[in-house]
Amino acid sequence: MQTWAKWTVLLVLAGLAGVYAIAGSPLALAVLGLQVLFIRRRSWWLIVLQAVAAYGSVFVFDTSVGILGFVAGSLLLTRSWPLALVVTGSALLLGPADPVISMVLIALIVYGLATMLDRIQEVTAARLSLAMTAAAEEQLRIAAELNKSLGAALDTIAASARKGTPDVESARHSLSEARAAAVGYRAMSLAPELTTAKGMLIAAGIATDVRIRHTEPLGPAGALLATVLREAVTEIVRRRAASRCVIESATEDGTVRLSIAHDGTPSATDEFLADLPAQVAAAGGTLTTGVDDNAQVLVEVALPGTTLPDPPALSSKLSTAVLAAVLVGFSAKALLLAGSWWPLPLLVVIIVIHLRSIEGRHPIALIVMGVLTLAPIPVFEQAWLVTTGFLTGPLLLALRLRAAVPLVAAVMAVVGVTGLVIGLPYPLVVNYTVSTLVTGLVIYGLFTLARLDRELSAARDGLARSVVVEERLRAARDLHDLLGHTLAAILLKSELARRLEPERARAELDDVLAMTEQAMSDLRTVSGERGRLSLAGEADSARSVLAAAGIEVTLELGHGRLGTEVETTLGAVLREAVTNVLRHSSARHCAISTNARDGEVRMAVRNDGAQAKPIRRGSAGMGNLTTRLAEMDGRLDLARDGEWFELAATVPTRSWVPA
Repeated sequence: MQTWAKWTVLLVLAGLAGVYAIAGSPLALAVLGLQVLFIRRRSWWLIVLQAVAAYGSVFVFDTSVGILGFVAGSLLLTRSWPLALVVTGSALLLGPADPVISMVLIALIVYGLATMLDRIQEVTAARLSLAMTAAAEEQLRIAAELNKSLGAALDTIAASARKGTPDVESARHSLSEARAAAVGYRAMSLAPELTTAKGMLIAAGIATDVRIRHTEPLGPAGALLATVLREAVTEIVRRRAASRCVIESATEDGTVRLSIAHDGTPSATDEFLADLPAQVAAAGGTLTTGVDDNAQVLVEVALPGTTLPDPPALSSKLSTAVLAAVLVGFSAKALLLAGSWWPLPLLVVIIVIHLRSIEGRHPIALIVMGVLTLAPIPVFEQAWLVTTGFLTGPLLLALRLRAAVPLVAAVMAVVGVTGLVIGLPYPLVVNYTVSTLVTGLVIYGLFTLARLDRELSAARDGLARSVVVEERLRAARDLHDLLGHTLAAILLKSELARRLEPERARAELDDVLAMTEQAMSDLRTVSGERGRLSLAGEADSARSVLAAAGIEVTLELGHGRLGTEVETTLGAVLREAVTNVLRHSSARHCAISTNARDGEVRMAVRNDGAQAKPIRRGSAGMGNLTTRLAEMDGRLDLARDGEWFELAATVPTRSWVPA
C-alpha cells in the first residue's frame, strides 16, 4: 500500500508540473524533482533550490506564477509555514488573479498529499508496535485482575498452611475463581465456541456451515452469546432431527448478532434456553426463536457491542478540505473567465455533489455530473472548460481503469475540439486539455490516499484487537492447564489435611505450601509477567514478529551461556531494537547476531531500512538502554552505512549464573 500511495502522489505532482513543462518551461521538471526529494527528506536546501528553479522559470521562461505553488506547498510542510504567505504575496505582484488562484491550489494540494503520505507511512510503521503495546497492556490488565482475586487467596492459603490449619474454603474459592476467569477470558472471543459447535454438529452427522462476520473482542456480550450457542447446538444434537445447520455471526451498527438455523423440527417449548431470554433482556438484547421464511428453525440473539465507530480519519478530513478548496478555486477561475455570476448556481451544485459523494461515486450522481460539466460548454465556452476536470476525477474513482481511461480521453477530446472551434490559441487549448486530466488526477489522488489510510488504520486496529483476543485466550489456556491443575491439587490436599490427625496433616500442609508457591509462579506466567528475559527466547520472538511484518530475518547466536543479568539486559536491548525496526524504518532485511570473546558479549541488530535523518541517541528508549548497559560497564553503539543501520550492545560476560 505504501508503494501505491507513493506512485499516486508522484503521478499527481507530475501532472501538475507537466502543465508548466508543456507550456515551455524545462525548469518545471527540476521543480518536480526537488518536490519529490523534499517529500522524502525535509531539508531547507531543497526548498532554496526549488525556489530558485521556480522563480527562474517565471522570470526566464515567462512561466505562469502558478508554479510558485510548489514552493509554497513545501513551506507549508515546515515550521516556517508563514513564509508561504510571502510567496503568495510575490505571486500577487507578478501575475494576474487567475494564476495566483492556481498557485494557492497547488500549494494546498502539495501540502495535502505530502501530509497524507506521511500519515500512511506512520500507520504502516506503527501497526505492529501498536499490537505489541496492546498485548503488553492486556498482560497488565490480566495481572491486575488475577492478583486482586487469586493472588490474595493464595496468600491466605499459604499463611494458613504455615499455621497448620488448612483453609479449604479459600482453596475452593480460588479454584472457582480460576475457572470463572478462564471462562471469562475465553468468552472475549466467540471463535473457539463456534469451532467447538461445528465439531459437535459434524460429529452428529449434521452438515454445518459457519459464517463468522463479527468483530472481536466481544467483551461481556461474548459470554452470553457463547452460552446461547452451546444450548442451541446441544438441543439440535439431542433431538437428532436436523441434517443441516447454518451458524452466522455479524456486527452491525454497534450490535452483535448470532443466528443458528437448522432444518430439523422445532421444540415444543423453549425450556432448553432456561433463563437465557431474561439474561439477554437484562443485557439490553433480544433472544427470539421460531421458523424463518425458508422453513428453517431459527434461534437468533442480538446484544449491544462494546466497540464504538471509529472517528473519521485525519486524512479523510484533510482530503475533504483540500478537495473543497480545489473545487472552490476552479469555480472562482470559471467565474473570473465568465465575467458574470450566472454560472454560480451550477458550480454550487457541482461542489455539493462532489462533497456528498466522497465515500463512493453513484451512477446517478456521475450522470448528473457529466451533464453539468459538459452541457453548459456551448453557453459559457472558455469559462466552462476549467470545470471539465470535475468529471474526470469521479470517472477515475468510480470505474475500472479499462472503462475510465477511454471516457477520460473522450472528455479531454471534447475540451480540445471545443477550444479549437471557439478559436482559442493552440497553447491555451493544450493547457485546458492537460488541465482536465490533471484536475481529475488531483481528485483521484486525494481520495485514493484517504482510502488507503482508512484501510491501513482498519488493518492496524484489527491486528491490535486480534492480539488482545489472543492474549486473553492464552491466559484462559494457561489458567486451565497450569493454574487450574495446581489449585485442584491444593484443594484436594487441604481437604485431606482437614481430615487427618495433626502429625500426618503437617506433611500434607507442607505440600500445600509448596503447591501454593508453584501456583504463585503459575499466576505470574498466566499474567505474562517475567522477572528475567531469555536472550534466545527474545531472539526467536523477534524473528517471529519481524517475519510477520514481511521482513527477512537472519539469526546467528554465538554467545554461549550468560548470567541472568546479562541475558535480561541484552533481551531488553533486542526488544527496543526490534521495536525501532518496526516503527522507524522501511526494512526488508534484518540481521541479529551475538558473539562472545575476550570476556565480552556483543549483540548487533542490522537492518537495511535506514532513514536519511540524524541518529537520535537521546531518545527515551535509547537513553534507558544506555544507562542500563553503563551500569554493567557496557556500551551502546549506533551506526549507519548507506541504507544499513546497526545497533550494537557490548557488555562484559562476567561470571554467569546458571538458570
